[in-house]
Amino acid sequence: MSDDLVFSDEPPALPPTEVAAPWKVLIVDDEPGVHDVTKLVMSDFKMDGRAVQFLDCFSAEEAKELLAQTHDIALILLDVVMETDRAGLELARYIREDLKNHAVRIVLRTGQAGQAPEEQVIRDYDINDYREKTELTRRKLITVFYSGLRSYRDLMLIERARLGLRRSIEAITRVCDSQSLRTFASAVLEQVNFLLNLNGQGLCASRTTAYTACAANGHIKVLAATEDFSRLIVDDEIDNLPMEVRHALDRSINEKCSHFGEKYYLGYYQTKSGSESMIYMHFLEPLSQSSCELLELFSSNVAITYDNLLTREEIEATQSATIAVLGEAIERRSNNTNDHTRRVGEISALLGGWLGMSAHDVEVLRQAATLHDAGKIRIPNEILIKPGQLDPKEWDIIKTHPQLGFDMLSISSTAIHQMGATAALEHHEHWDGTGYPRALAGEDISIIGRVVAVADVMDALVSPSCYKTPWVLEASLAHLRAESGKQFDPRLIEMVMSQQAAIESIYKKFPLEPAAGM
Repeated sequence: MSDDLVFSDEPPALPPTEVAAPWKVLIVDDEPGVHDVTKLVMSDFKMDGRAVQFLDCFSAEEAKELLAQTHDIALILLDVVMETDRAGLELARYIREDLKNHAVRIVLRTGQAGQAPEEQVIRDYDINDYREKTELTRRKLITVFYSGLRSYRDLMLIERARLGLRRSIEAITRVCDSQSLRTFASAVLEQVNFLLNLNGQGLCASRTTAYTACAANGHIKVLAATEDFSRLIVDDEIDNLPMEVRHALDRSINEKCSHFGEKYYLGYYQTKSGSESMIYMHFLEPLSQSSCELLELFSSNVAITYDNLLTREEIEATQSATIAVLGEAIERRSNNTNDHTRRVGEISALLGGWLGMSAHDVEVLRQAATLHDAGKIRIPNEILIKPGQLDPKEWDIIKTHPQLGFDMLSISSTAIHQMGATAALEHHEHWDGTGYPRALAGEDISIIGRVVAVADVMDALVSPSCYKTPWVLEASLAHLRAESGKQFDPRLIEMVMSQQAAIESIYKKFPLEPAAGM
C-alpha cells in the first residue's frame, strides 16, 4: 500500500439545491424616477439562477458611505452629474483608487453627454461602460446587466481560485512546519478550516505504534480535536464519539479509502510503515464539489508530511533512548544512580528557556547537557570512584574527561551530539579564566558551556556521592551566588536567583536519594 491518499470510487454527494444569493446592483442617481424605472424594467432579471437585489443612493457622498461598508456589489449604474457636475466621475476614481475595488463593474449613465465626453471618460477613468440615459431601453439594459455581471462573476472566480491556491500553499506550509505528530494533527484541523473558510468541527485520529499501546488490537487513538469534539474524548480513545463519527472512521479503516458525506469529509491515508490516519471534519453547510477537490489535494500532501513525521519521531525516540542509556551508564560508572545527569539536563533547559532559546534548541540542550560527563567512561574506576581526595596525578587524569567526552561525541554530526560535545568540553571552564581544559574566560566560553557549568555544579553539590556529604539546595545556591563573576556567568546566576521556585520544582520532579553504598 502506498502512502498516497486513497479515495473510494463513490462520487461525493452533491449539495442540495439552495436559493442562491442575489446579484447586488447599486443605482447612484439624484433622480428618483431613474431608480424606479430601472427597477421596474429589470425586476424579473436573473443570471445563473440568481436574481438581482437593487441598492439605492441619491448622491456620490451617500454612495461612498455605502461602498465603504458593502464589499460584494457586482454592478454600479452611475450618474455623472449629481451634487456637482463631475460627482459621478470623482466617485468612480474614489472606488478604484481609494477603496482599491477593482472588481465591481461601473457603468456610467449620463443625461448630459457634453458634460463628460465619452472618449475622454473612457481614457481617464477606470469604468467598464458608458451609456446615455436616453438609449437605455429594457433590451439594452439587459445587455448591460449580462455584460457587467458576467465580467464580475468571472473576476470573482479568478479571485477565489487565487485565494484557494494561496490558502492551499499556506495551509500545507504550516502543517509541514509541525514539530511533532500532536502539533501536526492540530495544524491539519486548523488548516482545513482555513482552506475552506468554513467553521468545521472534527478530529485527527491515528492507528500507530507511536501513540497507541494497543495498536496491534486495532485501537484508534485521537491525536487532536476541535473544541466540540474534545469534550467527548476520554483518554484520547474514540469510544465516546458520536455513532455517526465512529461509523465513518470504521468505514475508512475497513475500506482503506477516504469518503465524503453531505456535510462531512473523512480523509484516510496509510504510510509505507503501515500506520493509518484519518481526518474527520463535519461542516454546517453541505460541501461543494470544489471543496471536496481541494480537500483531496490538501490531504494527499498531508499524507507525505505525516509519513515523514512518523519516521522522524521514531529516529528521535531512538536517539533519546540511546542518550538516556548512555547517561545512566555514565552515572553508574561514577557510582551514582541519583538522576544527576537528568537534573543537569532539566536545569540547563530551564536556563536555555530564560535566555530566549527556541523550543527546539531548548529540547536539544535538555538532552545534550546529560552528556556533559561522557568522558568519564574512559576514566579508570580506581580514580573515578575513589573516596576522599585525589593526588595530583589522579587529578590530572580526571581533568582529561572534558576532552575525552568531546572527542567521543564530536564524531557524530547530529545536533544533540554536537551540542553535547561542546557541553562536555567546556563545562569546567570558569568565567574568570581559571578553569580547564583550555582556561577560557568570559564569553569566549560558549553559552552552552556556561549554562551546563551552572547546572552541573548546582546539582553536584546537592547530590549524595561516595566521596562527599550532600549539601542542602539553599547552600548550593549560596555557593553559586558567591562564585558569580568568578566561576560562573553573572547573568546566569542572576536568573537562577530570581527563579528559585522553578529550580525547586525540578527537585520535586526528580527527588534526591542516598548514593549507593552510603
